[in-house]
Amino acid sequence: MQRPLDPVTLRLFIAVCEEGHIARAAEREALVPSAVSKRLGALEDELGVALLLRGRRGMAPTAAGEALLRRAREVLGGMERLRAELSEFASGVQGSVRVLASPSVLAEHLPDDLARFLAQHPGIQVQLDERVSPDIVRSVREGAADLGVLWDAGDLAGLQTLPYRQDHLCVAMPMGHPWARRPHLRFEDTLDQVTVGVAPGGLMDALLRRQAALLGRLPVQRIQVSSLDAACRIVAAGLGLAILPREAAAPHADAGRIALVALDEPWAERQFVLCSRAQTLLSASARLVLARLQQRQHLKFPTGHPMDPS
Repeated sequence: MQRPLDPVTLRLFIAVCEEGHIARAAEREALVPSAVSKRLGALEDELGVALLLRGRRGMAPTAAGEALLRRAREVLGGMERLRAELSEFASGVQGSVRVLASPSVLAEHLPDDLARFLAQHPGIQVQLDERVSPDIVRSVREGAADLGVLWDAGDLAGLQTLPYRQDHLCVAMPMGHPWARRPHLRFEDTLDQVTVGVAPGGLMDALLRRQAALLGRLPVQRIQVSSLDAACRIVAAGLGLAILPREAAAPHADAGRIALVALDEPWAERQFVLCSRAQTLLSASARLVLARLQQRQHLKFPTGHPMDPS
């Protein structure tokens, strides 16, 4: 009779795959290399298949090892969530849900939507963390997070998705800029201006560079920042224009710090989605959060509201 796979061995296997070397994995897990090697050898013997390719430059998983690596991350992620959820039951919490969201989502509707949900369900605890889209997708696939909220431009293969909210890109500029009273601008117009780059290497940055390349141009970026709030402050200081979601930049426009002009491009409207593994794998609390957030997709701001894109 085969013995069940134990969590310690799975964790060591993951460490070796990520570090590429038994010695570094052993140091990471506070063990001697011989103990790690012995466990992995016993695991391969028990399963009857090679899990690691051993080369001069280190170790890498075989095809079977890749399959185990994926499932091992899911299993350990599930065990950690179970431990956290059960410990919270002891303190009166009725459930725990981990949500990962992209910076744009956190700067717009999600905090308010979760606040409304938690006001109705005080016994559920939500852990909300900011991540870039590739990290969100990987964590949800591996079971390290229950739900992800992100722009649908990412690679979401293998995950279930539901529509959430939309936002609308605009051109942010200082209040006194000559274009501040225009009804709209084309992206090509902005390429002659110095701009502020936001979250270099992210999906938005990639989109703008791709659209500029299609026009045979390159953005002229004076400054690059990691947050939408920082971009608004730099624009207000007169250091450049920025392409930003209207919904996130509206508070700065309301305060009279910047002007927002609609971006007249077919790709200027972005769709955000809620992603998860199969709902049968989610806790009742996670399914409830998912359902309530999905209900928010059709809500609109009243006409004339600063966030109203019309």
